[in-house]
Amino acid sequence: MCGIAGWVDWSQDLSEERAVLTEMTRSIAHRGPDAEGFWYSKRAAFGHRRLIVIDPEGGKQPMLYRDGEQTIALTYNGELYNYRELRRELEGKGHRFETNSDTEVLLHSYVEWKEDCVRYFNGIYAFGIWDEQRGQLMLGRDHLGVKPLFFARRGSAIIFGSEIKVLLAHPLVEPVVDREGLADLFGMGAMRTPGQGVFKDVEEVKGGHYVTFSAEGSRNIRYWKLVSRKHTDDTETTVRTIRSLLEDTVKRQLIADKPVVCMLSGGLDSSGLTALAGQNFREQGKKLHTYSIDFANNDRDFEEDFMRRDKDEPWVRRVSEHVGTEHHSVVFGPEKLIEHLLEPMRARDLPSVGEIETSLYLLFTEMKKDATVALSGESADEVFSGYPWFYQEQFLNAEIFPWLINFGYTSGILKTEIRDMLQLEAYRKRRFQEAVGEIPFLEGEAELERKQRQMSYLFIMRFLPYMLDRKDRASMMTGFEVRVPFCDYRLVEYLWNVPFELKSIDHIEKGILRRAFEGVLPDDVRNRRKSAYPSTKDKAYLDLISRWMLDILDDPNAPIHALIDAGKVRLIAEGKSTVESGTDARAIFDYLVQVNCWLKEYGVKLELGS
Repeated sequence: MCGIAGWVDWSQDLSEERAVLTEMTRSIAHRGPDAEGFWYSKRAAFGHRRLIVIDPEGGKQPMLYRDGEQTIALTYNGELYNYRELRRELEGKGHRFETNSDTEVLLHSYVEWKEDCVRYFNGIYAFGIWDEQRGQLMLGRDHLGVKPLFFARRGSAIIFGSEIKVLLAHPLVEPVVDREGLADLFGMGAMRTPGQGVFKDVEEVKGGHYVTFSAEGSRNIRYWKLVSRKHTDDTETTVRTIRSLLEDTVKRQLIADKPVVCMLSGGLDSSGLTALAGQNFREQGKKLHTYSIDFANNDRDFEEDFMRRDKDEPWVRRVSEHVGTEHHSVVFGPEKLIEHLLEPMRARDLPSVGEIETSLYLLFTEMKKDATVALSGESADEVFSGYPWFYQEQFLNAEIFPWLINFGYTSGILKTEIRDMLQLEAYRKRRFQEAVGEIPFLEGEAELERKQRQMSYLFIMRFLPYMLDRKDRASMMTGFEVRVPFCDYRLVEYLWNVPFELKSIDHIEKGILRRAFEGVLPDDVRNRRKSAYPSTKDKAYLDLISRWMLDILDDPNAPIHALIDAGKVRLIAEGKSTVESGTDARAIFDYLVQVNCWLKEYGVKLELGS
C-alpha cells in the first residue's frame, strides 16, 4: 500500500518542477513511510510514497516501461490479488519481468491491454499511468473504490493524488468550498456523494471507473457495474459458492512479505475471516494474531441501542480460543479519544463522525507496532444485507437515504440564512433520486423485492464508500494496510442477485453467511445477532467534548460562527436543550468541533454567492 501523486500539463514543461511535486508527495508520507520516489518528463511528473508489503527490492516506484521510443510511467497504490495468474498469462504473450512485484504486472497489463487492463484485475488499487507516445494520462480505481483517488482540472493541467491534501499542496488548487460542497458536508455528513470532493472543482474517480485525459479532452468510463439477473442456484449451491469464494479470497489476501494479522470483533464477519485465516496459518505452522477494541469502563457504561446489542469482548475471547489466535485487546479511555479526535479529520481532509473513527485510528496505531497488513470484515453487512434497515418498513419505504433518518441531524443547528441558502432537504432528495436512477432493477420483481434491491444498491454504492474511506484513511494515516475480503467483486456480483429472503434464511440477518460458516465457527458465534462497531458510552466523553464545544463558542474568531446558530448549540452543550431527531449530543459536538478545526487548519474559503 502506498500514496501516489501526479501532475500532467500539455502546455507547460514539468521537468524542473521538483519543488511542487516534492510537496505534493510528502503530504502523504504517512501512506508510505518506507520509501519515496519521483519521475519527471516534459509533460508529466509523478511522485510515490511506499509502504512495503510485496517484493521489497523489486516494487520501487514510479515504475517505467521503455521500448524504443515508447515510455510508460506508473504510480500505483494497492494490491493485485491475481497478479500471479496475470503474470503467467502475460509471460505467455511474450512479456518478460525483472521483479516479483504486482506493480510490474499492472504496468505490463497496461502495455498489453491498454485501458482494458482494469477488466483483468482482482484487487484494490488506484493508479496513474502516463503514456508518453499517446500523450495520455489514465487514472484507474478498483471496482468498489477501496483505494482512494482524487483529481483537479486546472487549465491545461491535471493534478491527482491518493488524498485531497495532495491536490491542496499544489499552488493551482485552493481550499475553496462552494454551496454544493457545503450542502454535501451538512446534508450528507460523512457519507458524502461519490465523485464529490467537497472542495470546489475537486473530483473523485469513482469506484469501478477509469478516466483518461489528453490534450483533446477527457473520457470517464465505467468499466464495472452490478448486473441484475434471476438467481437460479438452490440454497446448498449458494452456500457452497459463498464459502468457496471466501476461502479463495482470504487465501489470496494473506499473501504478503510482511506480517499479516486480523481484526476481530467477535461478530460473524470478522470471526469467520479469522477462522479461515487461522486455518491457513496453522497449515503453515504459524499462529495468527488478532486485535479488538474496547473502552475503559465499558462494563459499567454499555447500553443497548439501535445498532449495538451486546458487548464484543466476551465473544472476542470465545473466537480467539476457538481459532487459537494470540489475541490483543486494545482499551482506550475518553481522554485519549478526545486527544486524538482530529486525526481522522486530518486523514480524510474532511470532517467525519468522531470518536468511532478516532478509536479505529488508535487501534491501527497499536496494530502497526506488530504488523503491516490486516484483514477486516468490513462490507459484509452491505453485501449480505445485514443492517436493521433492510427489513424494517419505515426504512424500506423512505424516500431518502435510510441512514439519514437516524443521522440527519446537522441541519437543525445551522443559521437560518445558511439553511435557507443550502436547501438541504432538496439536496438530499436530488442525491437520493440520482442514486435510485442508477439501479438496475430486474423486470418482473415484486414491489417488496424492488425495495430490497434498492436498499441493497444504496448501501453498496452510497454507504459502503464511506465505510471504505473510513478504514483506508484511519489505517493509512498510521502506515498500515487493511484488506477487505468481503469487497471481492466476484462475491459482490454474486450476492447482488441472491434474494433477500435467501440472504436472511433461518429468520436471521445474513443467514446465508451463517450457513457458509457452518463447521468453521461454533454455533453460538454463528448465531450471534448483529452488533455494530463499538462506541463509548462513558459520560466523561460527553463532558469533555461539550467543554471543547463551549470553548469554541466562546471564541469570537472561531470560523464556525459563520455557519451555526451558536445560541442553539450552546444550550445543548450546557445541557439546557435536547437534540432533535433523537441523535445524542456527542455526535453533533464531534462533528462541529471537527468542522471548526477543518475550516481553520485548512484555511477554507467559503464561496456562498449565487
